[in-house]
Amino acid sequence: MNILVLYAHPVETSFNAGLHRTIVERLTAAGHTIDDCDLYAEDFDPRLTRAERLGYHDPRGPADAVAGYIERLQNAEALVLSFPVWNYGYPAILKGFFDRVFLPGVSFKLVDGKVRPTLHNIRKLAAVTTYGGSRFRAMLMGDPPRKIVKRMLRATILPGAPVSYLAHYSMNLSTDETRNAFMAKVAASMDQF
Repeated sequence: MNILVLYAHPVETSFNAGLHRTIVERLTAAGHTIDDCDLYAEDFDPRLTRAERLGYHDPRGPADAVAGYIERLQNAEALVLSFPVWNYGYPAILKGFFDRVFLPGVSFKLVDGKVRPTLHNIRKLAAVTTYGGSRFRAMLMGDPPRKIVKRMLRATILPGAPVSYLAHYSMNLSTDETRNAFMAKVAASMDQF
């Protein structure tokens, strides 16, 4: 399976970087083809420009500033997100990827004013993330990252495709034991992806 891994963390020595390495290593070992998109390493610009917003509903083409990323997304059969949750949301660089790449004609089309999902090439979706705070605190805030994966992204990809959300909460209180247990959970999930 051709898997696009979207990774969003700026520090190569972070726990998230370790999770990302595990994801890529385990998926590769399982025989998948990996398109490893490290948004920080690729210096992805998350800012939607004025021109991009004005042309938001225009047909997509090779002149799009993000044409290469659109092509990578459309060539993928599965999507794995690897990111930390900051301030109850995505890192700006990942949010910007959604804003600039998940466009009309790419992830959906408008038919008589209604959204019709079009990313049916994505047959599996997984998110691997960490939260500084507890699951309870995230729930109090509505847990937007989880909802976007489990609701919005799920609705955009192939209907009925499996979606998993692996989260390590309370990173601020984590221990070697809790981090190792989560790393093992992620490795097992990627082995069976």
